[in-house]
Amino acid sequence: MLDATDRRLLRAIQDNAQLTAQDLGEMLNLSPSQAGRRRQRLEAAGIVTGARAVVAPQGLGLHVQAFVQVQMKTHSAEIDTSFVTLLRETPEVTAAFTLTGEADYLLRVWCEDLQALHRLIHGRLLPHPNVARVQSQIVMDQPKTDAPLPV
Repeated sequence: MLDATDRRLLRAIQDNAQLTAQDLGEMLNLSPSQAGRRRQRLEAAGIVTGARAVVAPQGLGLHVQAFVQVQMKTHSAEIDTSFVTLLRETPEVTAAFTLTGEADYLLRVWCEDLQALHRLIHGRLLPHPNVARVQSQIVMDQPKTDAPLPV
């Protein structure tokens, strides 16, 4: 059960995962040890599962973000495992979702340029023997960046 202080702690560390127990204690009106114990409890409960640095894609030369819908020909555990393995081995795919509806997968991808996106689609995704169709949408702008979860 999360109380109001836990929720404030979660909001704070979603904004800045590097906050120390001292920082959290000051923000939450707790001692550093109390704040640290709360954070550890949330980690042990699996509510906090890690911390990541936010890296600017453009700083890595990644200028094209796209969403790629993939429709499969058929479904079986073996085929799905094969395709998921392909996705996990493809660093340009930064997120993958299974969907209801016409598309089976929605992929979020980052590429250097349009040629790299073309190579990804035509050289990696479409050659998979069970991929029936691929449709891509290129992101023109992102008015809201990836946001913290509502806590």
